[in-house]
Amino acid sequence: MHRGVAALCGVIAILLTGCSTIVKGTQQQVSVATPGVQDAMCTLSSPAIGTRTVQTPGNIVLPKSKHDVAVNCAKQCYTNGVGVLASETEIMTAGNVLFGGVIGLGIDAASGAMNKYQPGVEIAMSPIPNCGAPKKGRGVPMASTPTPPQEPPS
Repeated sequence: MHRGVAALCGVIAILLTGCSTIVKGTQQQVSVATPGVQDAMCTLSSPAIGTRTVQTPGNIVLPKSKHDVAVNCAKQCYTNGVGVLASETEIMTAGNVLFGGVIGLGIDAASGAMNKYQPGVEIAMSPIPNCGAPKKGRGVPMASTPTPPQEPPS
């Protein structure tokens, strides 16, 4: 009887090795939004993902990592918006500590699966006053009235 329980525990431990890698995967879709500002171009960067871009509002698939992702959004006539997409430890990692052991924990750590990002990030941007409006008092100069040619003195 004890052998059967031990064998069952062994099989479960093997099946759960790399639990987060198997259950949650090594990539995650996140949303990026700039409330009140459509079509801003956002650059996401971290050591794990390199540099990626997304137009707002939009979704992007990122490889999971322990590194936070810096977000920088830009659009003409708006101030640049900056923020962070934070990385957190995935709850499934606890399953590895209990069942998968060090091997499962190592697999999840190496693949990034033991981490997850917030589901999305909102980046605040503000309009720049009078941006794009025609400048007053700096238009085309008015044409002057031509003067008749003068005759040379005799």
